[in-house]
Order: sequence, then C-alpha cells, then structure tokens
Amino acid sequence: MSSPLMSNPSMKALAYALDGLALRQKTTANNIANIDTPHYKAQHVSFESQLQAALNHGAGDNSLPLTTTSQRHISMGQPSFDPSTMVVQQENNSLRNDGNNVDIDLEMTTLAETSLRYQALTQLSGMKISLLKNIIRESR
Repeated sequence: MSSPLMSNPSMKALAYALDGLALRQKTTANNIANIDTPHYKAQHVSFESQLQAALNHGAGDNSLPLTTTSQRHISMGQPSFDPSTMVVQQENNSLRNDGNNVDIDLEMTTLAETSLRYQALTQLSGMKISLLKNIIRESR
C-alpha cells in the first residue's frame, strides 16, 4: 500500500532527487577513497536528466512513474527512475601514469555541491511536511 504523502508528485520528485544525491555522495566518496588505486576510473552520477524525463512524462496527468519491486510487475509504459543506470564511469582522461583518473579537486567540489543540494532538499521536504501538518491541524 502506498502512503498518501508519497503519492504527492512534489514529494515523489523530492524523494527521487534525494536518492540521486545520496548515490552521488556515495560514488564521490568511493572515488576519493580510491585516489591511490592504480587503474581506478572515477565514476560520476547523473540523475537530473532521468528525473526531468520522469517529471515531463507526468506533466499532463500530474504523476511520476510507478515503482515496481519485482520483475513480474506490469509495466505501465512510463519512464523508469533506476539508480543503477545513473552511475557512469569516466574513461576519457587519465591524470597519472598508473591509469588512475581521479581528480581530487573535482571530487571535493562535487562533494561540497552535493552536500549543499541535499541539505536544501531536506529543508524543503521538512517545510512541505510541516505545511501538511498545519493544514491537518487547522482542519480539525
């Protein structure tokens, strides 16, 4: 059964964005941890285009894609929001002779930016929930 709160399109979008940012933080931390690993190729997360496609698909009917938890579930022909497809390995540039291409400056910048975005979205989620609580309280 789906929570009525999570059936709200804006809350779904916030949840998807927070999931994408959490995956980006984890991937960036992994890149930093492997800065001295020979032949390690940095990975980056790109979820914004997938989130935008999901939001645009539901523009007419005010919905985001259905979440399926099993391969046996019926697909509704909507674009999926699959976190595993968001991680992209960077093959192009190699900064060192050992084949490792992790750029610590880029990773630290990405980490800071991701942290700021995550914090802003969690505050926005909190404000949305607080607004809903006030509406419920006032309707009693």
